[in-house]
Amino acid sequence: MCALLALIGTILTAVLYIRKVKGSILIGILATWILGIICQLIDIYTVDPEAGYNSLLPTFKMTDFSKLGETFGQCFNADLDEVGLFNFIVIIFSFLFVDLFDTLGTLIGVSSKAGMLDKNGRLPRIKSALFADSIATTAGAVLGTSTVTTFVESSSGVAVGGKTGLTAITTAILFLLSMLFAPIFTAIPSFATAPALIIVGFLMFTNIVEIKLNEKNYASAIPAYICIISMPLFYSISEGISLGVISYVIINLACKKYKDITPALYVLAILFILKYIFL
Repeated sequence: MCALLALIGTILTAVLYIRKVKGSILIGILATWILGIICQLIDIYTVDPEAGYNSLLPTFKMTDFSKLGETFGQCFNADLDEVGLFNFIVIIFSFLFVDLFDTLGTLIGVSSKAGMLDKNGRLPRIKSALFADSIATTAGAVLGTSTVTTFVESSSGVAVGGKTGLTAITTAILFLLSMLFAPIFTAIPSFATAPALIIVGFLMFTNIVEIKLNEKNYASAIPAYICIISMPLFYSISEGISLGVISYVIINLACKKYKDITPALYVLAILFILKYIFL
């Protein structure tokens, strides 16, 4: 039932987006959620929390912030003596790779959709964006939340014209306000948000036309394909990037295209391989 509702929501969102309806992705989420509520009321959708099928009806209780006192600053109470220096370094680098390349992949993908990349495909002032992301990640860890990082869902905002700092500030304010109504928003099921992610994925996938798929460019096109297909299979942007980098270096070395491999790619490929060996 959830899959059917997600499919209906995807088709609805796609139609609205193609017809250039403002807020099409948000409308698709709300419409799919409302359709799910109707299905619950007429007993087509059965509530079974143990199986992961929670009630779709929102509650109107105020958010409980008391748990924040239990998680705030707990990262400073960790006992690192038993971890060991080598294991600690491995952990730090594993977190670094996951967060860094997830962020880089998202930034480049969203910026490409927004038309913010230069003629060489680079993002100007990317240092500031990475710095902001690192501050958010660190602050989130201190608060005890899940990792705060750049999310690919930002493409949905870009798709409707949000490309400036004012968009980010407005979103941040709305997120702060939404904390007071978290019980309502948490009632929105994953099958209602899935259509938004599918459409956003399509928007990012449109950049595939930039890849030259002719025979002369197979040494670059095949690693790009491996990168693309690995992201959904491993449910991780960073895994896709790491496999793409490793395959790019190996294929170009085997094809004796040494000039196409920069020193940075050699270093990254070695580090990624070491990550898979020791993790």
